[in-house]
Amino acid sequence: MSRGRFDVWAPRPSRVRLSVADEVVEMTRGADGWWTPAEPVPDGEVDYGYLLDDDETPRPDPRSLRQPSGVHERSRTYDPAAFTWTDESWTGRQLAGAVIYELHVGTFTPEGTFDAALGRLDHLRSIGVDFVEVMPVNAVNGTHNWGYDGVLWSAVTEEYGGPEGYQRFVDGCHAAGLGVIQDVVYNHLGPSGNYLPLYGPYLKSGANTWGDLVNLDEEGSGEVRRFILDNVRLWLSHYHVDGLRLDAVHALSDSSETHLLEEMAIEVAAYSAHQRRPLTLIAESDLNDPKLVTPREAGGYGLDAQWSDDFHHAVHVALTRETEGYYADFEPVGALAKVFERGFFHDGTYSSFRERDHGVPIDTAAMPTWRLVVCSQNHDQIGNRAVGDRITEHLDDDQLACAALLTMAGPFTPMLFQGEEWAASEPFQFFTSHPEPELGRATAEGRIEEFEKMGWDPAVVPDPQDPETFRRSKLDWAELEGGRHARILGVYRRLAELRRTLPDLTDPSFTRTSCTADEDARTFVMERGAVTVAVNLSDEPRVVDVRSGEILFMTESGAELDQGRLTLPGHAGALLHVDA
Repeated sequence: MSRGRFDVWAPRPSRVRLSVADEVVEMTRGADGWWTPAEPVPDGEVDYGYLLDDDETPRPDPRSLRQPSGVHERSRTYDPAAFTWTDESWTGRQLAGAVIYELHVGTFTPEGTFDAALGRLDHLRSIGVDFVEVMPVNAVNGTHNWGYDGVLWSAVTEEYGGPEGYQRFVDGCHAAGLGVIQDVVYNHLGPSGNYLPLYGPYLKSGANTWGDLVNLDEEGSGEVRRFILDNVRLWLSHYHVDGLRLDAVHALSDSSETHLLEEMAIEVAAYSAHQRRPLTLIAESDLNDPKLVTPREAGGYGLDAQWSDDFHHAVHVALTRETEGYYADFEPVGALAKVFERGFFHDGTYSSFRERDHGVPIDTAAMPTWRLVVCSQNHDQIGNRAVGDRITEHLDDDQLACAALLTMAGPFTPMLFQGEEWAASEPFQFFTSHPEPELGRATAEGRIEEFEKMGWDPAVVPDPQDPETFRRSKLDWAELEGGRHARILGVYRRLAELRRTLPDLTDPSFTRTSCTADEDARTFVMERGAVTVAVNLSDEPRVVDVRSGEILFMTESGAELDQGRLTLPGHAGALLHVDA
């Protein structure tokens, strides 16, 4: 039903007053727990908040679109319909065949704004990007943050440019032919500025890794679910985004007959049909369960795609030889082959890190490969290392090119992380800016304790609250101009060109991919239709048998092909196209 712009759902307090501009207006409660102003309210742009019971401190609107003074202060009205869009001819992008680029607005450019990011779109197009995936932009406590500490899910952070700046960004991306995927968090709320429990039963007993559980299936959960589903619609309608990346859906605690994810899929599919453009839902999931992306008519939730950490782990271990923690099971080169052929490594197998069987097999005869989004680096796999170091620091140019080759020429949907395409030397570290000293200390101490348990030297763990930690993570765009940075950028541009010209590289059939792994020689060969990808993971030169054809790409050290015998120096890789 239609709601007034100051209506608020607040079943818990017995009295609610609206603090708007310089006035205080009484509100009337309906039988459904929604409150409506009982007197006339000001028009136009105004600051407002709610006085709950006898508390004289105004609290922000749970559905706030703007928080110009921070998450603890009053909200400000914003009319998304006032923005003049120029993307009327935008027909969207399908995920199949696409390349995604993950970025953090605050560190992507020196300025750290939406408007500054617009100036780099031509660069993204040059490496074959189809979708820009933006890490969370909702209002958080402080001036800079990864975004996963959000407490007001509909308010776009002012530091990046606020809601209008975000609309300009999406409009500009569409003008450049790029879709936008917004990273959203529905599994928890941040540690500071969460006033939702004062209004109603937004949370329930229990906790996940990051905080209290969101109430998806207990008393009052109908309105909480509606709150989330309306937020989904907000990004797609008011901000014209083309898809959402759903953070850590395995942490959603929902025993409802229809899971929240399925309900999302239903509503987004209906809105997509009305808009006549593709709208995509991508889940980050630790479950290794294809049910999430199985169509509803086949008994699944009907999401479009999910991240596959197994791909990252297999590639990372093959190139770096790191085998600590959850990397342990991926030590054999055969793990790489299994991931490429079957999607998941853990598909019901024993996970030594979890100390139990994990995962469910993919029906490779039915599921298209593009439903798995894969990467060799992302914000988690870099930022959740003790010092936020990229693989750039540990691999030579051939190995970095092989990481790109395996990601871009594999059967899945590739995702790149900001700066990876030129071997950026900057780390991506975990940073926060909590104004509360106690919370800042607790965050830093918790970080150190976490890495101490994993065997890291606590002295090397950067303080998340130190402004330098944030500044160190900003990309240096001057690096592109020469040296290894320019060479690696050339690798990504060449691989992007091949993805556009060779149909086999976007073929979505699992059955068209076959792999061979030699454990002793540490070589890996993948065949995808007429394309062969060969990688030497050892330190010594190797000769592998391949089909006759033409070498269309090789890493810096080169490769030689002689009558089906491919010679690769240590760490080198190549892509061949079979003779017709």
